[in-house]
Amino acid sequence: MGKVYDRITPELQAWLGRQRMFTVATAPLAAEGHVNCSPKGGDTFRVLGPHEVAYADLTGSGIETVAHLRENGRIVLMFCAYEGAPQIVRLHGRGEIVEPAAADFAALRAHFPALVGLRSIIRVRVTRIADSCGFAVPQYEFVAPRDVLDRYSEKLGPAGLAEYRAKKNRTSIDGLPGLS
Repeated sequence: MGKVYDRITPELQAWLGRQRMFTVATAPLAAEGHVNCSPKGGDTFRVLGPHEVAYADLTGSGIETVAHLRENGRIVLMFCAYEGAPQIVRLHGRGEIVEPAAADFAALRAHFPALVGLRSIIRVRVTRIADSCGFAVPQYEFVAPRDVLDRYSEKLGPAGLAEYRAKKNRTSIDGLPGLS
């Protein structure tokens, strides 16, 4: 039933790549702060090495993950099989925000397709890799990706996205700093 891995193996990398959705969880240091859990989808996740992953952080109404990572770096990504054999995999680690002005942004950006609403890339140094059974997780059938965020981002354009981020992504719900 549960296994801890010493690295992301080629087999595990292939399994992670087949999952159409994953969830990211972070938390501030303050006990009264809000824990954040955020679903992610689309072609936004990449394994960069046996202990390193990244995902494309798209424009959204909140900035909790970025704010928590700026404060303490703690993050977990959870992948769950909704089709096929049951399995859950968690990647625990230390995350960092790589914004477009960063020296290594272009190199990381090259790992992903063109994403209109891209606001940063979250790179994670993975410190613990573990699976669990997922026996009670229901099966779901994938119907189609959603393009609502892409259409919205295209409609706003670069200037509109910058204005939206300045308004909505400056601080977290707990008042922690968000985007630079």
